[in-house]
Amino acid sequence: MNMMYTKEFLLDEINSIREEIGHDKVNIFIEDIHLKNDELWIITEDRPDKSAIIGKGGWVVGKLREKLGLESIHVESYGDFLNKKYKLELSSKTIKNLDLDSTGLKNLGRTIESKLDDIYSFSFETYFDNLEFEESENTEAVVALSGGVDSSFSLILAKKLGFNPKAITVDPGTIILPNQFKKNIKTVTEALGVEHEYIESDYSDVVSEAFEGNVHPCGRCSKNTGELAKKYAKDKKIPIIIFGDMLATGSQCINLQDDSLYRLNLPASLSVGKQEIKSLIKNYDLKTFKGFGCPLLYEVHRKFPHMKKFSIQRILRETRSGALEPGEALDLIWSFYKTE
Repeated sequence: MNMMYTKEFLLDEINSIREEIGHDKVNIFIEDIHLKNDELWIITEDRPDKSAIIGKGGWVVGKLREKLGLESIHVESYGDFLNKKYKLELSSKTIKNLDLDSTGLKNLGRTIESKLDDIYSFSFETYFDNLEFEESENTEAVVALSGGVDSSFSLILAKKLGFNPKAITVDPGTIILPNQFKKNIKTVTEALGVEHEYIESDYSDVVSEAFEGNVHPCGRCSKNTGELAKKYAKDKKIPIIIFGDMLATGSQCINLQDDSLYRLNLPASLSVGKQEIKSLIKNYDLKTFKGFGCPLLYEVHRKFPHMKKFSIQRILRETRSGALEPGEALDLIWSFYKTE
C-alpha cells in the first residue's frame, strides 16, 4: 500500500475538502484502509463516519478521488462488513450442507470462501480475470433473465461459476418487458454464448387488476414469473432455478422447491450490493435504466399515486439489507416523481 495513505493523511485531506465546500467540522474515525488495483477502500468505525467522508451528494469523496488520482474510492462502515461477513458464513454453511452434486454449487461455495478471505476489497471482475472454473457438462440451472442488471449479473455469474446455464425470459408484452430490455437480453446471452428462450405468457389479469388501483403489480408479476420458470425447469429436468433476488441472504439463499428442484438466489448468496453488480456487468455493454424500468409500474404510479408507497417499501427493504445504498435508494424513489 502507498505509505501516503495513512489514516492521518486521509483525515487531513477529508477535513480540508469538507471545509473547502462549506461542510460542518466533525470528528471522523477510520477503522482501516485498503488500496488494491487503484481502488481505495476506507473502512469507518460507524455509518455516521461513512456519511461524513462521502459528504452531501457525494461531493467529499468525489473530490478526494480526484485529488488522489484514483480510479475509485469505496467507503464502508465496519459494522456493515461484520454483517456481510455473518451472512456469507451462513451462505457457506447452507451450500456445504446441500445434498446435491453440482459443479456450479461447488464453485459457488469456493467463491463465497474467497470473498470471506478478502471481504474488504473482493472484486468479481478481478476474481474471474484470474480464475476460470470448470463448467458442468450438463445444464445445471435455468436463469430467469429479465434484461435488468440483477438478472443479467446472475446469468454472468452462473456462466462463470460453471452451472452451464440456460436463460429464459417470460414475455408478457412490452407494457412489462419493453424492447430495450430485450436488447440487453440479446447482448448478454450472445456475449456469454448462453442458450436463451422466450416464454410468452398472458398477464392481462395482472395489468387489468393494476389499472383498477387495488393491487400492486410487482408481487403478482414476480409470482407468475416464478411459477413459469419453475414449470420450465421441472419439465426440462433441470435441478436449479436461479433468480436475481438480493434479499434472501444467508440460510435462505437456496431453498428446495419440491423433491427435485432448488431455487438459488444467486446475488443474495454472495451478499452482493448494487455497486458490485455494476462492476461486473460494465464490460458487457448493457444499457441501464433509471428506476425499475417497467412501463406498467410507472403508469400505475401516475394513475394511482398511493401505489408509490408499496414500491418505496420494496426499496427500503433492499436498503435495510445493505443491497442498496441510501443515495441509490433516494434516486430510485425520486425517479417515481420525475415521471409525473
